[in-house]
Amino acid sequence: MTQLALLRHTRTAWNIDGRLQGRTDIPALEESLAGLLKLAVPQPYAGWPWRSSPLLRTRQTAEALGLAAQPEPALIETSWGDYEGLTIAQLQAHYGEDFAANEARGLDLLPPNGESPRQVQARLLPWLAELAQTGVDTGAVTHKGVIRAIMALAYDWPMLGKPPVKLDWKALHVFRLDADGTPRPLLMNVTLVPR
Repeated sequence: MTQLALLRHTRTAWNIDGRLQGRTDIPALEESLAGLLKLAVPQPYAGWPWRSSPLLRTRQTAEALGLAAQPEPALIETSWGDYEGLTIAQLQAHYGEDFAANEARGLDLLPPNGESPRQVQARLLPWLAELAQTGVDTGAVTHKGVIRAIMALAYDWPMLGKPPVKLDWKALHVFRLDADGTPRPLLMNVTLVPR
């Protein structure tokens, strides 16, 4: 059984403002990174090889936690296309019923010029399959959209209604991978520990 532990990057200014970041390469907040210097990934996960999205905020998060994470392009955040940089309130005001109808599509929500969660899953599956074939337990610092896409696969959740589990975005979420890379839930909300 191959395990995959996922951790979301620490907060950015756009997170605080409620803006969709997507591929926009926003840095993590200095105060958020400073808080991570007091924390560590618990064992056995800390001893695993780590990967990160190529975006700055994930690389900064890994570095602050003392993780030597190698960039993995498949872990990049969902492309929000024309929605990027906007808040939900702004999207509702600008797109109105079209935005509500798009949200109601769940896995198939597709921002103009962007990427749907189902497309994120399709992008991730070859990497997950390759990882499963190596048999090497691995950690990854990535994004909320990527973690939600993997969680949707693991729980067979169509991204409609309440999520199958409430995720703590400051914790690790651990999945086991079938031989074909299909994720299965193992341990959610594994908290970081004091250094």
